[in-house]
Amino acid sequence: MSCCAPGAEMALDLDSGTSVLPSSQEIKLASRSLGDGLSQTDLSVPTVHCAACIQAIETALGKLDRVESARVNLSTKRVSVQWRGDDVPPLVAALGRLGYQAHLFAPEVDEEDKTLSELIRAVAVAGFAAGNIMLLSVSVWSGAEGPTRDLFHWVSALIAIPALAFAGGIFFRSAWNALRHGRMNMDVPIAVGVSLAYAMSLYETINHGDHAYFDASVSLLFFLLIGRTLDHVMRERARTAVKGLSQLAARGAMVVRGDGARDYLPIGEIEPGMQLLIAAGERIPVDGKIIRGSSDLDCSLVSGESTPRTAAPGESVQAGVLNLTGPLTVQATAAAKDSFLAEMVRLMEAAEGGRAHYRRIADRVSALYAPVVHLTAFVTFLGWMAATGDWHRAMTIAIAVLIITCPCALGLAVPIVQVVAARRLFENGIMVKDGSAMERLAAIDTAVFDKTGTLTLGQPRLINASSIDPAMLAIAADMAAHSRHPYSKAIAGFAGLAGRPKLESVSEHPGFGIEASAAGSTWRLGRRGWAGWKARTGGEGRHGHGGTVLTKDGIIVATFDFEDALRADARAAILELRDAGVSVEMLSGDTAGACGKVAEILNIDSFVPALLPSGKVEHIETLAKAEHKVLMVGDGLNDTPALSAAHVSIAPATAADIGRSAADFVFLRESLLAVPLAVDISRKAGSLIRQNIAIAIVYNAVAVPIAILGHVTPLIAAIAMSASSLLVIGNALRLQGFVASAPAQDARRDRRARVDQLAQSS
Repeated sequence: MSCCAPGAEMALDLDSGTSVLPSSQEIKLASRSLGDGLSQTDLSVPTVHCAACIQAIETALGKLDRVESARVNLSTKRVSVQWRGDDVPPLVAALGRLGYQAHLFAPEVDEEDKTLSELIRAVAVAGFAAGNIMLLSVSVWSGAEGPTRDLFHWVSALIAIPALAFAGGIFFRSAWNALRHGRMNMDVPIAVGVSLAYAMSLYETINHGDHAYFDASVSLLFFLLIGRTLDHVMRERARTAVKGLSQLAARGAMVVRGDGARDYLPIGEIEPGMQLLIAAGERIPVDGKIIRGSSDLDCSLVSGESTPRTAAPGESVQAGVLNLTGPLTVQATAAAKDSFLAEMVRLMEAAEGGRAHYRRIADRVSALYAPVVHLTAFVTFLGWMAATGDWHRAMTIAIAVLIITCPCALGLAVPIVQVVAARRLFENGIMVKDGSAMERLAAIDTAVFDKTGTLTLGQPRLINASSIDPAMLAIAADMAAHSRHPYSKAIAGFAGLAGRPKLESVSEHPGFGIEASAAGSTWRLGRRGWAGWKARTGGEGRHGHGGTVLTKDGIIVATFDFEDALRADARAAILELRDAGVSVEMLSGDTAGACGKVAEILNIDSFVPALLPSGKVEHIETLAKAEHKVLMVGDGLNDTPALSAAHVSIAPATAADIGRSAADFVFLRESLLAVPLAVDISRKAGSLIRQNIAIAIVYNAVAVPIAILGHVTPLIAAIAMSASSLLVIGNALRLQGFVASAPAQDARRDRRARVDQLAQSS
C-alpha cells in the first residue's frame, strides 16, 4: 500500500474563492523565539504521508537562506522550521513550489478525521464495483463468447470508470501533484499500474479479445485502499498520546480586565500578565501563579501523583492541571504556546519524528525507490517481450512488479516503532525530546547520577539553624532568595529578621554560589572552597572544597548542614540498571561525607564528590574516551554542561529550564524507576526496529524475484504489498502491549527483596 496522500488542496476564501495563505507577518507572530536570534515556525502540511515527501520537503526548506533546520513529523503532518533573523524565509512559497499547500499549525482537538472518512468511502466504492465486475467476469469464465462476452466486458469497463475516478483518485491526485512539480512519490507506480491494467483491458475489449482485467484493476484498488485504511487507523491509534494531551488544553478562559470587566478569550489570545478566573472543574489554560483563592488541584498530568494537592496564593500552576474544589484567580506567566502542556506536546511530536540512524537508512532507501522500481518494471517488460514476444503477458508481469515493489514496509519500519515507544514512555511519565535519543539510550553501558535533586528530591532541610548566628542566618536567607538552588531555597525560608545590611549587586555563579555587596563588604554564600579560605579559627576550611558556607570578605562566618530525602525507588532503580548490564556512578558537588552516606544507602560503589560543573564534564569525557556510552541523569543549572556532554541524558521535570532543555528525556514523576524503564523500552524498540527492517528486506528479496519471474498477478501483488506493511505495523504495536515475562517478573521481585534487605541493614 502506498503512503502518499492525495494531491494538495487549496484553502479557499468563501467569498472570493481565492487561495488564502498566511502572510510573513502572520507567520512571524505565530513563531516562537528560541533565543540567540533563532525562531521556530510550525506549519501544517496535510498531504505529507511518506518518506519521499519528507525527503523533498526537508531538502527544499534546508536550502533556503537563514533556515537552520527543517523537520517533518509524519504523524501530525507538521513541519517545524528553525530560522534566524528578523525576516521570515519564504517557507510557504517553497512548499507551494513542491505542490504542498501549507498553513499555520493549529491542532483542532475535536476535528473529524476527514482522511479516514474519505478512505472508508473509497473502500466502499471500490468494493462495490469490484464485486459487480467479478460477477460479470464469472459469466465470462463460465463460457460466455462472442457478443455476450463483449457486452459483459463493456459493462465491466463502465462500472470500473467511477471506481477508478473516485476510489483511484486518492492515488491519481497524489501522483499527478508529484509529477507536475518535478518529483516522484510512492503513488506514481500504483497510478501507472492501475492505469495500464485498465488501458490494456479496454484495448482487449475494443478488439474483441478473450480476456480483460477490469476485475483485477478495480480489485487492486480495493485491496490497496484496505491496506491504506488499516495503516491510517493504526497510526492514529499509536499517536493518541499526543491527541490526548491536546484534548487536555482548555479552549479559553475568563479574563479580568483592569477596570473589573470580564471577557472570555480564546486560548491563543491570552497573554502573560492577564488575570484569569478558573472555576472549580476547569483546567488551567496556561502556566501561571495563583493570586487569589485556594483549592485542591489534580496534578496527575504534571507529576503523575493521583492525590490532589492543596494550592494557595503565591504558588505556581501549570497548564493542564485540573482545578477541583474552589475558584481561583491566576495570573498568566506564559502564553499558551510556551506553556508546560504545549512543551509536552512538542516533546511527544519530536520523539515521533526523530531521525535515528535506522530511520536515516530507511529514508535514503525509500528516496531511491521510485527510479529503481520503474526501471525494474521496464526491464522486466523488455525481458519478457524478448523471451516470449507476448506483449500482453509482459505488460501484466511488469504491472505486478510495479505494485509489489513498493517499499512502504521499509518506510514504516522505524517511525511506527518510534511512535509506539514514545507513547509507552509518555504513559509512564517520561517525555522524549528526540526519537534518536531512544537509539542512543539503548546503547548505554554506564549511568552517571547527580546527587542533589536527582537521587534526592532536591528539597533539602537546614538542620543546624539553631546553632547559626541569627544575624548571619538572616543575611544568608536574603542572598539565598535570589537563587533557585535547592540549598538556597532551604536557607531562604529563614528570612524575615530586621536590622541586617541592605544587599547590593547580587549575582549567582552556577556551580559555586551567590555573591553580594553590603555596607562595603563582599558576602559570598556557597561552596566552601569558592566562598573563602579564611575562617574564624584560622584552620577551618583551609583544605575543604565542599560544604555550604557564608563568608564576609573571605572569612567564614556561618556553616550550613542539610538533610535531603531520597527519591522514591532510587535503590530499586539502581539495582534494575545493574541487572540490565549498566554500571552506576554518582557525581556531586557536595561533600565527601554527604555523598558517601547516599552512596552507602543506595549501594553505589563509585562516586566523586566536590566536583565543579567542569569536573563532571571531564569525568564524562574520560568515560567516553574509554569507549563507554554514558547516560547522565541530572537536574541543576550546574548539570547542564554534563547533560550536553553525555551520550544521552535524562532530567526530572523539577530541573531548571536550561537543564530540561539540555536533556534528551524528561521524567515527570518522583520515582527514579523511570530511568531503567526508559532504557528497557528503548532497547525493546531497537530490537523491533531491526526486526521490521529485516521483515521489509526479506519481503522484497522474496517477492520481487517471484514477480519478475511471472508467478504473481497484479491482484496478488497488491495483497502482498499491503500485507507486508500491516505486518510491520503489527510488529511495532507489540511494544504497546508488552508485559514483562515470568522470568522478568521474578527478577523484579528479587530486586525488591534485595532493596528491602538493604533498607533494613541501613
